[in-house]
Amino acid sequence: MSSQPEHPALLIPGPVEFDDEVLQSMSHYSQSHVGAPFVATFGEALTMLRQLLQTTDSTSQPFVISGSGTLGWDFVAANLVEKGDSVLVLHTGYFADSFADCFETYGVHATQLKAPIGDRPQLPEVEKALKEKAYKLITVTHVDTSTGVLSEVKALSELVHRVSPDTLIVVDGVCSVGSEDIQFDDWGIDAVLTASQKAIGCPAGLCIMMYSGRAIEKVKNRTIPPASYFASIKNWLPIMQNYEAKKASYFATPSPQLIHALHTTLTQILARPLSDRFAIHRETSQRIKSTIESYGLKQLATKPENQANGMTAIYLPEGVKAPEILPNLLKKGVIFAGGLHKEIAAKYIRFGHMGVSVVDPARKDIDRALKALEEGLVEAGYQIPG
Repeated sequence: MSSQPEHPALLIPGPVEFDDEVLQSMSHYSQSHVGAPFVATFGEALTMLRQLLQTTDSTSQPFVISGSGTLGWDFVAANLVEKGDSVLVLHTGYFADSFADCFETYGVHATQLKAPIGDRPQLPEVEKALKEKAYKLITVTHVDTSTGVLSEVKALSELVHRVSPDTLIVVDGVCSVGSEDIQFDDWGIDAVLTASQKAIGCPAGLCIMMYSGRAIEKVKNRTIPPASYFASIKNWLPIMQNYEAKKASYFATPSPQLIHALHTTLTQILARPLSDRFAIHRETSQRIKSTIESYGLKQLATKPENQANGMTAIYLPEGVKAPEILPNLLKKGVIFAGGLHKEIAAKYIRFGHMGVSVVDPARKDIDRALKALEEGLVEAGYQIPG
């Protein structure tokens, strides 16, 4: 039984509901950010991130920096490429547009390879693009929070290594790390960026990244310094290496309370096999999607292989708009998110099902959400089939 005050179940694609123990970690007494106890906690959290992202390569390096997941875009744009370089951005929704904007801010030329809403660029299209032009890196949004589209990172990485082996592979995993399998070493990924507040299950405020040895060498061999001071891998690399080695180090002050919460949630995640965690997310997702289909509703991601396991983007019935149904769902104790894709924002809602709401069998968040959605649709005048 949760000790948290009674509140609506937060079932948006992040932030998500948090475990009691994680929230209690946030109330840890104040510590020196260079004192031995905190340094040990931070170092252990960094090492656990290696386990979560499945890397044992000593040349790869985890980073945990105060900031939102968006900061990860700046790290990539400021460090892995230089002004005038070209990058290929695979577009499955709103967040590819934003990542491309970030590159352009740093003078990097971003070419977007777009797919229809609810779909993802196909591998032959990616291969054609890579053969037509040399790109310093390619980005893929593993799960786009705006559409619920899941991209196939393993096959994409194999393609890039075959067709354009010098192109770095960057995965925006903000809405996937913790709910989708990511095998950093085996898949040959060069960078994964994510945030604390989604499937990892820690309050917002931490930008979490993993860089390969190859990516770090690219940074070291730049012809000009990184295009940012705070988001400079050269500035942060020795700090992260020292923390992981349990040595005090300083560039900018981290948040001890957030790091404690991260340490707690990573400990919980890794207490069971990752394969079990991903299976539970997959099974829960299939149950939700099957129920939604039984309501006569469609998803933005119509193909099963394109459907994320940590969220579902649901088209509303004709005549029902998101701004109308969401307040009613809130009255029923459930918070869903409105649409984010600018072309169809009022036509759909987003259901986040990741983290503790999925893996804790004592919680009934998912059942409450499905019941509330059914009732809300009926009250909006929609007749559910059967």
